[in-house]
Amino acid sequence: MLDTELGRPPAQTTAEGTTMPEHDDAIASLLDAAYDPALVGPTGVSDALRRLGAGQEDAALIAERVARTQRELSRLRRREHELTALFSSARELAELRDSDAVLARLVQRAREMMGVDLAYLSEFDPDTAELRVRETSGSVSASFQQLRVPPGRGLASVVVESRSAHWAADYATYTADRHDAGIDDAVSAEGLVSLLGVPMLSSDDVLGVLFVGNREKKEFSPDEVALLSALADHASVILQTTQTLRDLRDSEDASRRTLESLTAHLVERDRANTVHQELVQAVLAGGGFAPVAETLASALGRAVAIIDAQENVIAAAGLPLAPGMLSLDDPVRSALAESRRHGHCVPIAGPGVRAVSALTAGSRHFGALLLGDGAFELGAVDLRTIERAAQVGALLELQQEAASGADRRVRSELIADLLDDVPERRSDVERRARRLAVDLGALDSLLLLSVPGDQQAAAARALARALDDRALVGEYRGFVVAAREHTRVDVDLEQLRSQVSAAIQDAVTLVVPPPHRDPLPAAFLSARRTARLLTALGLDGLTAHVEDFLPYSAVLDADAEGLSTFLRDTIGAVRDYDADRNADLLGTLRAFVRHNASPTRTARALNFHTNTILQRLDRLDHVLGSGWRDDERMFRIGIAVRLDELRERLRAPSS
Repeated sequence: MLDTELGRPPAQTTAEGTTMPEHDDAIASLLDAAYDPALVGPTGVSDALRRLGAGQEDAALIAERVARTQRELSRLRRREHELTALFSSARELAELRDSDAVLARLVQRAREMMGVDLAYLSEFDPDTAELRVRETSGSVSASFQQLRVPPGRGLASVVVESRSAHWAADYATYTADRHDAGIDDAVSAEGLVSLLGVPMLSSDDVLGVLFVGNREKKEFSPDEVALLSALADHASVILQTTQTLRDLRDSEDASRRTLESLTAHLVERDRANTVHQELVQAVLAGGGFAPVAETLASALGRAVAIIDAQENVIAAAGLPLAPGMLSLDDPVRSALAESRRHGHCVPIAGPGVRAVSALTAGSRHFGALLLGDGAFELGAVDLRTIERAAQVGALLELQQEAASGADRRVRSELIADLLDDVPERRSDVERRARRLAVDLGALDSLLLLSVPGDQQAAAARALARALDDRALVGEYRGFVVAAREHTRVDVDLEQLRSQVSAAIQDAVTLVVPPPHRDPLPAAFLSARRTARLLTALGLDGLTAHVEDFLPYSAVLDADAEGLSTFLRDTIGAVRDYDADRNADLLGTLRAFVRHNASPTRTARALNFHTNTILQRLDRLDHVLGSGWRDDERMFRIGIAVRLDELRERLRAPSS
């Protein structure tokens, strides 16, 4: 059969049909040459054919055919090996668990199958257009394993831009404008000479580049490019699958967070509904502020305190209270001020008080709700629930005010009748006072508050809360007045004024006549004159005693414009002189008035020579006119100087 294929006549056989012995060795040699890669070439085949008796020409022809058969057989074996490797990679891809491990194995397989010194995979960053080395096999340089290829540089950028395979048999001679110092240093550190890169694609997007490199010059065949491209396709699937899994995990996490948020929101809503129902019952039952605090503390699992406008705790639940609830610090006060401005609950960072909601109704402020730490953070619905509770607290305060409004009106009418000193109005005063358990004979002291007209009712309520039940408080002739028993309770007048001012959030002037000295109607008149004098001087927000202003209030009872005109006409020229020349002629005039118009005593008081004072008095003659020292003008100047000095002294603390 073999002889027929080789174009030779069949070998001679014996009668038994066996091949003659002299041909056996030649046939065996020919078969070995055909299937043993080590014997590929014309020499081994030709020798075997000549031993079979073939001619020189036939032997050469047959030897060439055998060589082609051997090459094809070698290619098929190599192809079988490559397909086996690709199938293994596909199986690993189908069983993908750890993308990094699969990529590392794929890069290692590429290096082994391509028979090169180094293989690596660079991942493309779409945000920066850089390529970052992710996996390597055969690398010996740490800098190469951390290499980042900038856009437009290196062989990798050509692969990305063209979306096709590219190689360089000698990278040192590659296109100059593609070289980069960082890439060249990394390639040099690895000793690489030849490089082949194929893109990893997903539709129109480039995911990265799969590279192989050799430390000796190497030309890459189309089969090698095709093989590396197939491996790159597998790597693309891995990267796509990894991104898909990452997106799925992100979506799962987002869904889980959304579900948790929805669940928490539903819990908050249920809690808010429960609190709302209980608060409505608290208002209908008229139980005051305590049920409001208890309801919030139970529903929100934390301490709750309700304070009034003077920052006194009037109800509490969920004890113990945080220290910041008993004494407000600056962050809590700032949050309370913000809550009063816009009416919302304001959360506070840090331990202690965690949220504040003001109790307000229009421009009126009744206090605040304070909430402490709890097992969970207060959500948006919880904050709205606290705001509703604060509104309920404000309604309770208005309800209590409405209930006590009749009593306040009776007391206000009683003090008005008491201060009018009209017999017709006083006929029934004592009987009404007894009904209120007030002893008119014990009322020996008067307090007068000057406040803006729209705040008088609120100021009267705040003043009544600060005094005992036996005092009479009401509005009378544009002022808030209180008649009380001076010796019954020791009152800190400055603290009292501050409390009322805080309650109405406006300046309050408190005028105090001396107790025991005058009947209440006379005390009111003197206090009113003092209050008018302070208003004319532009002074407010202070506590004034009538006796300190008596010399002026007894003489002057003018409005602000009239008093300002008097001061300007009397000593205004001296002020203008000082302002124009940066002098202190007014100081000399004040000292001259205080020392009975004596130049010598004035000089001694000011530590000046008498001649200096005489020179200044001459200057005053030019400013005020030569007759300013006459009795009538000196009297007027003396009053003006003292009033001006008094106003300046009282304004100093507030400035």
